[in-house]
Amino acid sequence: MQPFNRNYGILFAEGRVSAQNTIIPAGIRNPMIFHAGDGWIGIAGEMIHEDGTPDETAEGKLALWRTRDLIRFESSGLTERSRIPAEQPSDTLEVDPELARRALCYWSPIRFTGAEVPETIRADSREELERIRARLRYSDGSEREKRIDWEASTVRFDRPGVYEAKGRITQQAFRFPLARGYGDPVIFPWEGKWYFLGTNDNLNDIGLYVREAERVGDLFAEGVQEHLILPFDANRGFEQTFWAPEFHVIGGELYILFAVSGSVWGPQCHLMKKKREGSITDPDGWEDPVRVVRKDGRPLAEAAITLDMTFVRAQSGSYMIWSYREHIGEPLDSGSMLYIASIDEREPWRLTSEPVLLTRPLLGWENVAGTINNEGPHAFARDGRIYVTYSGGSANRYTYALGLLIARTEADLLDPASWSKSITPVLTFYSVRGEYGPGHNSFFANEEGELMIAYHAETGLDEMLRCDGIRRVHFRKDGEPYFQMSAEEDLGETGFTAKIIVGEG
Repeated sequence: MQPFNRNYGILFAEGRVSAQNTIIPAGIRNPMIFHAGDGWIGIAGEMIHEDGTPDETAEGKLALWRTRDLIRFESSGLTERSRIPAEQPSDTLEVDPELARRALCYWSPIRFTGAEVPETIRADSREELERIRARLRYSDGSEREKRIDWEASTVRFDRPGVYEAKGRITQQAFRFPLARGYGDPVIFPWEGKWYFLGTNDNLNDIGLYVREAERVGDLFAEGVQEHLILPFDANRGFEQTFWAPEFHVIGGELYILFAVSGSVWGPQCHLMKKKREGSITDPDGWEDPVRVVRKDGRPLAEAAITLDMTFVRAQSGSYMIWSYREHIGEPLDSGSMLYIASIDEREPWRLTSEPVLLTRPLLGWENVAGTINNEGPHAFARDGRIYVTYSGGSANRYTYALGLLIARTEADLLDPASWSKSITPVLTFYSVRGEYGPGHNSFFANEEGELMIAYHAETGLDEMLRCDGIRRVHFRKDGEPYFQMSAEEDLGETGFTAKIIVGEG
């Protein structure tokens, strides 16, 4: 017996929205799997409420999904029991062995399996040798190329001959936790240096602090200096919830997007622009923050909170995505949901379209243990697609997890039909041993140009202190991003010796 997805789960019931705009969460019991005809496999189950009692609105009906490969699933909503095939469905099903093998491969952890390096290399200069790449292989059939570190002092490029040189392949890796008491981490390169931003839980989320270093790893060195660039300031209305700051270059200018509250609790999205000659670490190097407004100049929200704003540039335009929530903690709590709107990069604090709802926490993993969250969006573009990760579950507990939205970069991102949403979270506390509640991430390209994910998580099931981690983003054979590869599953260090032929040899 080999469980899919490390036994976390693959399919999740979708709740519904009440007439009062609250979310009624749902679950599934008594699941069954069966052949549905025309090559389809059906999976169905009885709808229940969060407390396990039957869902009276679904009486006589079953939640139904269809799949052809046990990898991608289509929700078919509720269906009559009578439409399930006459033969008795059960919790087991015989399928083609090859289909089972492919599905198990997809839902199993991906691991490094080996490296290919030419045994003989022709190179007439150090530069030619440096262009040689190792080809790395992984258990799902995916491959990638990697730079080689050469010890080539014995190679005489000014003298033809055959030489031996040692090479080494390594993957940048980071311990967990990197920094304790920081949520929502962002790593950012600017003018030859690296910077770190995050929500500073150690100081009750008061103030924006930034770190500066020559290398990514040095941002987390013992004793690294933190620079306060936006302090508590009652006169300007910056008093609490200095949340989720992010660096973004918009219209050629550097901004920090963040949320902040005044004396009355209620975080709202703001932008802060760096002065042309200002320093990132100098509070006087930044212009006064401004609140994000709608296209008619009204505040983004009046009777709700807004937070976790991020910037997305696509072929179709420039956009902001943020989290919005009404009546938080009250009986009519809407849950936090993600909205998107277009902007003009010359005035990024003013929307140029009406906000459009992207996603609400209707799935079971997003809406769990009384936490109703879709928040913390962050995006990257690759191969003509925009990928937006976001978080659901509790922001400082083990249930926190990452979801994924995908759209074509040329698509109208204001059209909800342009987006697909993964039913299954892409990073959970089952993903990497010792990391609980991974979420609210950001992306950056490291010193080698590899896409990395920075995130916060806890060190135990009962811990609530948010800590930071970084790992490489892998890409499957089909090009999909894979966020769950631990340092132990990825390339560690591989050494080899190669013959270097200079000239005619």
